Amino acid sequence: MDTCIKAIEVGRENRADFKLIAKAMARMGKAYTKLDDLYNAKSAYEKALTEHRTPEYRTALSDLESMIKKKEAEDYINPEIAEEEKQKGNDLFKNGDFSTAVRHYTEAIKRNPRDAKLYSNRAACYTKLLAFDLALKDCDKCIELEPNFVKAYLRKAKVHAGIGQTSKAMSVYEKALEMDPNCTEAIEGYKNCAIQSHSDPEETRRRAMGDPEVQKILNDPAMRMILEQMQNDPQAINEHLKNPAIAEKFMKLRESGLIQVAYK
Repeated sequence: MDTCIKAIEVGRENRADFKLIAKAMARMGKAYTKLDDLYNAKSAYEKALTEHRTPEYRTALSDLESMIKKKEAEDYINPEIAEEEKQKGNDLFKNGDFSTAVRHYTEAIKRNPRDAKLYSNRAACYTKLLAFDLALKDCDKCIELEPNFVKAYLRKAKVHAGIGQTSKAMSVYEKALEMDPNCTEAIEGYKNCAIQSHSDPEETRRRAMGDPEVQKILNDPAMRMILEQMQNDPQAINEHLKNPAIAEKFMKLRESGLIQVAYK
């Protein structure tokens, strides 16, 4: 290390080629890396790049940034704090504040990224917020970490069913039933998907209108106004969904098949 510093000083004094100065700085960066002094290593490569930009130096700097990011994430892990954040998220979820609950579950995941149930909980929030792509991603991560966690499969199937992907939903329900043949939710979910896949839109509408809860929602003047607004401006629902009560009603209509959600 001292030799590199001396080489840079002498090089500066004698107006050495900038490539040689950069080379000494890069060697310093490599030495710091071997000593696991990642921040000084990063600084050395950044200085080397100001003298001479080469693919080798850029790659070394990129690798160091990845190593630093990984180390910071590992240092941030704290299961006790994760549990505290999880409980905050649970309380907010029960109160219908799904967007704030997401923030606490996200913090809990950062504090304990190997806890599969945290991803499942956040997936439930994303589903309530109609962020289906994020919900599916969290369900998949949960299953990756804990392949036999039935609830993750149920949540994933419910998202697929809610966005009209009945065949995918049935496939996921089947996987849940392989793990728990007596799972009532999986059995009922599979049956409902089977019915929907063979029923026409008018039959779906008649079945939905027979649900007292659906009738109550559709008789609400405020909800009727929102639904009419959606027909003219589909993006308008995003603002309304910030209201937990409206989000819950919208979810019910979506699950009943009365509302179709665009999904890519």
